[in-house]
Amino acid sequence: MLKTYFKLAYRNIIKDKAYSIINITGLAIGLASSILILLWVQNELSYDKFHKNAGQIYRITCSIGEFKAAINPAGMPGGLKAEMPVIKNITRLSSIKTSLLEWGNRKFEEKRVFFADPSFMDVFSFPLVQGNRSTALKNIDGVLITQEMAIKYFGNQNPIGKFLKKDNSENVIVTGVFANIPANSQLQFDFILPMASLAKTDAGLQKNTWDDFSFYSYIQLDKGFDPSAANLLKLETQINQIFHKHNPEMTALFQLQPLTKTHLAPEQMGDFPGHGNAQYVNIFFIISILIVIVACINFMNLATARSARRAKEIGLRKVAGAVRGQLIVQFLSESVFISFLSLLFALGIVYLCLPVFNQLADRKLTLNLSDVKFSAGLLGIAFLTGLISGSYPALFLSGFNPVKVLKGNIKSMGSNLLFRNSLVVVQFMVSIVLLVGTIVIYNQLKFIKDRNPGFDKANLLYMPITGNMWSSEQALKNELNQNSLTNNFTITSDLPTNLSNASGADWKGKDPRLQIAIPRISVNENFTRVFRMNLLSGRSFSGSFLADSNNYMVNEKMITVMGLNATTAIGKTITLQGVKGNIIGVVKDFNFKPIHQAIEPLVMSFNKAGGFVVVRTLPGKTSATIQALAKISQQFNPAYPFKFDFLDQDLSNLYKGEQQMGNIFNLFAILGIFISSLGLYGLSAFMAEQRTKEIGVRKVLGASVLNLVYLLSTGITKLILIAICIAIPLSWYAVNSWLAGFAYHIHVSWLIFFTASVAALGIAWLTVSYESVKAAIVNPIKSLKTE
Repeated sequence: MLKTYFKLAYRNIIKDKAYSIINITGLAIGLASSILILLWVQNELSYDKFHKNAGQIYRITCSIGEFKAAINPAGMPGGLKAEMPVIKNITRLSSIKTSLLEWGNRKFEEKRVFFADPSFMDVFSFPLVQGNRSTALKNIDGVLITQEMAIKYFGNQNPIGKFLKKDNSENVIVTGVFANIPANSQLQFDFILPMASLAKTDAGLQKNTWDDFSFYSYIQLDKGFDPSAANLLKLETQINQIFHKHNPEMTALFQLQPLTKTHLAPEQMGDFPGHGNAQYVNIFFIISILIVIVACINFMNLATARSARRAKEIGLRKVAGAVRGQLIVQFLSESVFISFLSLLFALGIVYLCLPVFNQLADRKLTLNLSDVKFSAGLLGIAFLTGLISGSYPALFLSGFNPVKVLKGNIKSMGSNLLFRNSLVVVQFMVSIVLLVGTIVIYNQLKFIKDRNPGFDKANLLYMPITGNMWSSEQALKNELNQNSLTNNFTITSDLPTNLSNASGADWKGKDPRLQIAIPRISVNENFTRVFRMNLLSGRSFSGSFLADSNNYMVNEKMITVMGLNATTAIGKTITLQGVKGNIIGVVKDFNFKPIHQAIEPLVMSFNKAGGFVVVRTLPGKTSATIQALAKISQQFNPAYPFKFDFLDQDLSNLYKGEQQMGNIFNLFAILGIFISSLGLYGLSAFMAEQRTKEIGVRKVLGASVLNLVYLLSTGITKLILIAICIAIPLSWYAVNSWLAGFAYHIHVSWLIFFTASVAALGIAWLTVSYESVKAAIVNPIKSLKTE
């Protein structure tokens, strides 16, 4: 029986090619869109789950008031393990380091270098393809590298036992080779060095301090531990108690963050690059469902539009003895057949579009059909899509009265107008929400790009101070000053784009209950001039005042926290990390973190340790300035390759995730609207077909083509207006929920909703007008003749 039904389905597809192409195309695009989104969602949810002990691994994070960070003191993990039997293992990681590595004539500055405890190999399950896992990180002069780095430095040679020269001073020996790090690992690195080698110069590691927050800490709990919310809360309480025994003055609170949820957890200071966003995962998952729903509605409307052509077939089958159940199974079989056919085309579309989508999403997604679960999931989606999309046509068509059908009276058969119109309303409601989202995302990204961060970000070129460059500090400054291309420079410890350094601060009259970590940056006397910042009161640092080496500049937010104003703050004393100094200047607030976050208090100290040379280039002289800096770099630091970058590019990179999200959203918004238009085309075809004789009569009586198009468009216009009324509050809530993630964002005006509504109406009218005009220009003799 089913074989017969599928034969009939195939014949119907061949018989009406135009209808079949539109129907299969709509479903294929809908399924392809959903598959692409679900691949991305699956990838985001899979982060770090490949580790053998992923379910027992937790990262320790901390919060001090509003300040939240992913780093801990050096002595804390070992101290916790000693007092908490439930902790099976601990490991620490340094922040990401940059090192110059050299072998033979191959020399590269590597930016993905970590220092880690030997227990790193026990806690995490990164595959080691060469070397001894149990001893690889125990050699103080050892280094672990990835396969990619092994090929980069050693080609086809065996890297084990070979020496790499590090930072032009010491040799490290390759003790192991990792398989290339999976893309769905939050830890992305090329080199792992032993923590013991960092301990040679790091005082916090040497003394196992509990007050210097510099390291990432991971704990592995015993397998018998029940990770319920109540049990984890008890562990966190115990961790806080242990910490306060070692550091009673700091009211920091610590949390346990499951490793598998770290990627999508709210971002904190110190989080690794490429951090995910749970809100975006939810948004795109909902979009994938909506697109499939729109595609199903499209199928229903097109099947309904074709009902008149199959009415007599159904009537004859019923007269011949077919019961309604058989007809329902027949139509569902047809829709499932079309759905599976659409899935094949969808897979082809996905295969062709995946490289472009990967570029948009900055991911390395693959279509792995050999994965049984994935393939079964696709087949399940196609089967469910076929059932859903075919359900209404099956129930509607199988309910035809055979007597009325064979008499030719198919208009009065009760086609469930309310339900069909509801489908169109849902389609365009989704389209309008997607249109509003597209406009809002575009405007917010433009706002980010154009927003003044509080300093002039254009034409700022920077060069990191590496190697031996800072040992010739005065000579370096003299060389920069003597060249007209580079003399407008400043030296900062960090770039004011995404500051991560913070410390406690004290001042006279501070509320003892106020626990706050103050971001800080070290700058020199040219900082405000080069960055073109507004100085509200006081002065900048000056080489003429020796005391400035211990003085501070602050921003507006800092003096607000201190309960002062720009005038009264000058001369007040502040202590930062034990160094007491006076406030000599107040700078107008500027963004030194992404605009997701409100501007925080900031303290600027005098730079004594280098960091970055930042130069404001002259108009049209950027290339010449780069060459001048390259010459200076070669002069003072010949062992290191010359590196430079632009500050405005760094600012743009902060919003790379939003830009990717915007591009992906725009793509699927266009596809969703296109599928909706196909559905509307189906409805307009249905209406035109149902009213063929009415149109013929009206035309004979003198109605113009314009009158007839207006007549056929009125009903659709009413449906779109209903969709607009429903979509506006939904889209208002959705876009404001997204914008709430930014401390600074656009105002969503009524004009955005008006524009989206007009665009939806325009798309609807263009879609309907084709069938309407086609029906209106048909010769009325053909419309009125009886078969």
